Amino acid sequence: MKPFKIRDIEINPPLILSPMAGVTDYTFRRLIKRRGGVGLVVSEFISVEGLTRHNPKSKRQMHFDEEERPFAVQIFGGRPERMAMGAEMAEEVGADILDVNCGCPAPKVVKNGGGSGLLREPAILETILKEIKKSISIPLTLKLRTGYTDASINVVDVAKMAEQCGVEHIQVHGRTREQGYKGLANWDLIRQVKEAVSIPVSGNGDITTLEYGFQKWRESGVNGILIGRGAMQNPWIFRQFDDVLNAREPYQPDVEEKKAVLLEFFGMCLEEMPELPALGKMKQLAGQFTKGLPGGAQFRQTLYHSHSVQEILDNITSYFATLAERRVYGDGLVESEADLEITSCESGMGAKG
Repeated sequence: MKPFKIRDIEINPPLILSPMAGVTDYTFRRLIKRRGGVGLVVSEFISVEGLTRHNPKSKRQMHFDEEERPFAVQIFGGRPERMAMGAEMAEEVGADILDVNCGCPAPKVVKNGGGSGLLREPAILETILKEIKKSISIPLTLKLRTGYTDASINVVDVAKMAEQCGVEHIQVHGRTREQGYKGLANWDLIRQVKEAVSIPVSGNGDITTLEYGFQKWRESGVNGILIGRGAMQNPWIFRQFDDVLNAREPYQPDVEEKKAVLLEFFGMCLEEMPELPALGKMKQLAGQFTKGLPGGAQFRQTLYHSHSVQEILDNITSYFATLAERRVYGDGLVESEADLEITSCESGMGAKG
């Protein structure tokens, strides 16, 4: 498990923040990058229809800082000429890599021929990849699901075609579009893709613990690992993976640091956006971040009903003060029988990345 290259761009460590719609924006990416251990960050997926029509939101989604490099812009759409134009725009803003989304299962994306809908139309996807390849000089990469339906799994064939089109890195989420985020990701199919092409392949799906991540990494032989929702639950997960790769004890943040990260994120949100969306972003992260923490379920309920900056700050201060006072066991995640019950229920609902 060592660094790999996408053309001349080294992905070191070989750990990638998986793109997530409504999550991996400018603020969240920097929060994760500052915790360490991330080899590549990727934008939210961006509509080329919005980009090429100069939609302010779409253009804003391409904004990034130098500290984020290497940085990939991910675009989606179903029209080859628009995809090529969007790719050019990404290169113009300074992106290191252009990534094509062929995995999003959202009906509104699929309906317009984008995301995982392209798995039903490999000929159109091939045209898109060829048109983009002619339009940009930066590396072209592709994010795939395993197929559109469980009965039409075609990820290996699509990956081979993509390699022939000049794609330089393939990322596979081990679920079909039909699955959405249900069930377990199929890492055997990810392994088959790795064995079928000569370009780097990275795997994605269910990586929320170090043990599971390293197990799937070994079994599939992939070059890299993508982590999505696992990074919302644990912003230090990349650093912990990197620690193990370098024969160090995995870093364990204390309660004060966990509080500090939430406050740092909230502060960055308030700098970047109006108060209302900043409150929404904070609730979104805190909802994942406090899963498994003692009293986390009650804290989330309180937070969801907070309607001002001061209310949220007061609730965070109060919750973490209580957390610091409590006697915790082991890794500090579970204390009482009630918390064990809460954690057990919530872990079954874990979001997929």
